[in-house]
Amino acid sequence: MLIFASLTTDELYMYRCLQLAAMGAGNTAPNPMVGAVLVYGDRIIGEGFHRCFGGAHAEVNCISSVNNADEKFISGSTLYVSLEPCTHFGKTPPCTDLILDKKIPAVVIGCKDISDKVGGRGIPILLNAGINVTVGILEREAYDLNRRFFTFHQRKRPYIILKWAQSSDAILANPDGSGIPISNEFTRRLVHKWRSEEAAILVGTNTAFNDDPALTTRLWKGKDPLRLVIDRQLKLPSSLKLFDGSVKTVVFNRLKSEESSMLSYYKVDGVNELKGIMDILYHLQVLSVLVEGGAKTLQSFIDAGLWDESRIITNEQLRIGEGIKSPVLHNAKFSNEVQCLTDKITCLFNEVY
Repeated sequence: MLIFASLTTDELYMYRCLQLAAMGAGNTAPNPMVGAVLVYGDRIIGEGFHRCFGGAHAEVNCISSVNNADEKFISGSTLYVSLEPCTHFGKTPPCTDLILDKKIPAVVIGCKDISDKVGGRGIPILLNAGINVTVGILEREAYDLNRRFFTFHQRKRPYIILKWAQSSDAILANPDGSGIPISNEFTRRLVHKWRSEEAAILVGTNTAFNDDPALTTRLWKGKDPLRLVIDRQLKLPSSLKLFDGSVKTVVFNRLKSEESSMLSYYKVDGVNELKGIMDILYHLQVLSVLVEGGAKTLQSFIDAGLWDESRIITNEQLRIGEGIKSPVLHNAKFSNEVQCLTDKITCLFNEVY
């Protein structure tokens, strides 16, 4: 936890960059979340963040926000940015060009960008132009904010979040696999917030059939994730909500590959099924996946070591007795725990990473 009184001036402004960057959660993928602050003397004269994929980058929004009366100070200001400025033409021009054009003399950066498109090339461009560059301010916090982005580029797969709700005796479904109401109305709303922040959401065949989930964001304002389902033999009926055409759905199976605008099928090898799924999702530039069940699907990700974060909702006042047991985590490192009325929400990370 950051304590403001102990932060240096650079860290305070970088913390503001991180606050701004987080406002783009769920909307910037496959780009990272980035925030920027422009400071003249001891005064912020501009700030901005990357709002959505395809839109202006944080540096552009920051500089564009400067009032007309303060524009004369830009060439004497310090630009704080949570991630190394880009150097390539994509949906928008390079941010390094903008910094040079505005003659900004100093840039303070949270952490380097390790993606193939930038790969640390932004910093040398700024240095070669005579700009004073500082790197590594709140570096850990800047990295953690974009752990999905960095995992995607370092491990060539999406960032995997496992989520399930369980009773106090670690039961998450009836003996026949049908769902049980476990979490309260507040944690259910929180789960929909989580959905809005991730690129995709995945379930297995049994969960899709027994629960008929829509896997959309309804109890929170935000986008719907790409829906993913593992249906090896294509046995799921077309009447399920997953196939209602309201949101794009991808079906991983062993029989066929077929693409369309709202429903696509990808054939994966049964021997290396999860690796095949990860490879396809990497190709599709899916930065993160929220795995919502069922128990076998969750456990298969755990046993394969293909998980980065786990969020477990435990109703401490509910005891079921008989039913399908919750998955068992390996190499789990405790992160934090929050109480929400009857429910305890526990977050853990894969300590292997």
